[in-house]
Amino acid sequence: MEHILLKNGMIYDGMGGRPFAGDLLISGDRIVKIGNHLNPAGADQVLELDGLAVTPGFVDMHRHCDKNPLEAQGDGRHYGNPILRQGITTVVTGNCGISMYPLNRDEEVVRQMRDYYAPVLGRLEQFASVSSYPEYRNRLGQCALPVNTAAMIGMGAVRIAVKGFSAEPLTEEETETCRGIIEQALALGAPGVSIGLMYLPECYETAEELGKILEPAGRYGRIVTAHIRGEGDSLVKSVEEAIQIGKLAGCPIEISHFKSCGVSNWNRELFRAVERIEEARRTGQEVACDFYPYDCGSTTLMSMIPPDFTAGDIPGALKRLETEEGRELLRKMLRASYPDWDNYALSLGWDKVILSSAERDENQAMIGKSIAAIAKEFGFRDEADAAAHILTSERGTAAIIVQSMSQADVDAVAGLPYSCLISDAIYAETDSPHPRMYGAFPRLLADYVKKRKVLSLETAIKKMTGMPAERMGIRQRGRLQEGYFADINVFDPNRFRDMATYTAPTQCARNLSYCFVNGKLAVKDDRIICRNAGRLI
Repeated sequence: MEHILLKNGMIYDGMGGRPFAGDLLISGDRIVKIGNHLNPAGADQVLELDGLAVTPGFVDMHRHCDKNPLEAQGDGRHYGNPILRQGITTVVTGNCGISMYPLNRDEEVVRQMRDYYAPVLGRLEQFASVSSYPEYRNRLGQCALPVNTAAMIGMGAVRIAVKGFSAEPLTEEETETCRGIIEQALALGAPGVSIGLMYLPECYETAEELGKILEPAGRYGRIVTAHIRGEGDSLVKSVEEAIQIGKLAGCPIEISHFKSCGVSNWNRELFRAVERIEEARRTGQEVACDFYPYDCGSTTLMSMIPPDFTAGDIPGALKRLETEEGRELLRKMLRASYPDWDNYALSLGWDKVILSSAERDENQAMIGKSIAAIAKEFGFRDEADAAAHILTSERGTAAIIVQSMSQADVDAVAGLPYSCLISDAIYAETDSPHPRMYGAFPRLLADYVKKRKVLSLETAIKKMTGMPAERMGIRQRGRLQEGYFADINVFDPNRFRDMATYTAPTQCARNLSYCFVNGKLAVKDDRIICRNAGRLI
């Protein structure tokens, strides 16, 4: 068992306490001693830190790298590289109602599901054997994990497994089947359940229906994370719905990537939504939120199509988009506002919707351009025509970056005492991902703490460590405390920073001095030393 002594660091406990100068002793996979002037005798290695920050390893409770541990990847493109280089030592997958599992028995429905999820999870065809939550956990347990990994189960995938993409309400029997699948996952250790009411087919669900299905989450004391129905004109109503779901199910509710979209909503609707959250919190209900530190989001191009156009039939909708009649109907529908769906074509404009992922050769030149620019440059009739072409040629699998938020609103969410940081990194098959995949965590420190002073350093670290670990029920991680697992970062807060930008999004963070995962040195001076120290949680 190796003993490593970190001497003369500035220790941040991960719970917002004032930092203090001290030493920390690692023995095997645990922190065994924190104090002043610890005796180096018996230590196999002594690292003199000269006042560098010592923090818990960062916890990313919302990352869509579900399939990546199961892939054979070379060192140069290993999915763990950008995660470890940010100091992330624990991730949680299965977010936004989206998971690789369970699978419907109908192969055509499975194909539709994989196409629909490809802009978020990447291509899934090679993982046909991963048909259930137990099988996924079994496969993860056989992987060499670069970081600790926990997996929620996505309610959207559960519904697809039981009823496909149908818009029809679940029968009583189907409701019970969904609840049984959820309970099995929780019994096996899932830290929670995610819902994605913006996406098909969950957009057809009601709070009452979900209250019944998610009852096991309340009984097990697990969290439900919610990609709410609308983040634009219907933000307040959607937050109220999520709070109602938590009340009905008797479980904690997390508003995922909490934000206000649409220029007309900026600096207004967010604060009305915060009032609803705080009203619920005053009554004792566990409601909280998270955010990523950017003013642009990332999602699927298919999410720009009104659910009424899709009507629970993605292949049928794509086939209609191949016809002029279908495209004319889409144009008409995109000129309307909807009470329960955000029409970003109207509230933002196609000039703020940028294509970030496409697979077909004919569409590669369009990546990085807005749909408005694509329509003009490539000779389409209009933006609806351009979007329809991309969707039909890509079978609905294209991903987009959306310039949807006000920085002032993002700062306001960051400042909430119950908000924590996430990356929401999505894994479409592209060389132009959202920069949050490579830089979300150091960006909070470099921009929100050092540059603009939105947060204190100890508060920011709490939002990246102790808070998300506690929220996800991840035990003995997220804090620097004797007896806890030795997931530890060491860095100079004035130098550790993100490098990824929208034009160069795949640049890893810089100036991470050390990162330990379960007591093993994983990163030293931005060089990855070990990619197999993570564990299944």
